[in-house]
Amino acid sequence: MTLTGDEKKALSEYRIRKARSLYDDALFNLNGGRYATAVNRGYYAVLAASRALLILKGIDPETHSGCKTMLSLHFVKTGLLSRELIEDFKTLLARRTDLDYGDFEEIDSEKAGDSINRAEKFISNAEEIRKALINEM
Repeated sequence: MTLTGDEKKALSEYRIRKARSLYDDALFNLNGGRYATAVNRGYYAVLAASRALLILKGIDPETHSGCKTMLSLHFVKTGLLSRELIEDFKTLLARRTDLDYGDFEEIDSEKAGDSINRAEKFISNAEEIRKALINEM
């Protein structure tokens, strides 16, 4: 996909807003005791925030694994994103996958809350990185 700078910025803006909306859904479900759904929405919020960053570099991976790999390559290795945050991405992906596809998988309020906290931290950092990248464009 070849996009102009303005198109990259617009798509990134859409994706970061989507990340915040998904995060709000995660909080709503956490507060409603729907812990597995909260973790699912929290992970997808992080994925949307990740994609908001990647598109600014002209990268638009089609898979979850591709997104994680491209984040590591273009943001962690360059020092823009901490290793801790990519580990949070991996943790949320693993929890979401286990809960969505595993038989008899459950999660308690503590781990679900931890997942939502990790998502918030990731999104907040992504928003700051995004602003810096846009200022450099």
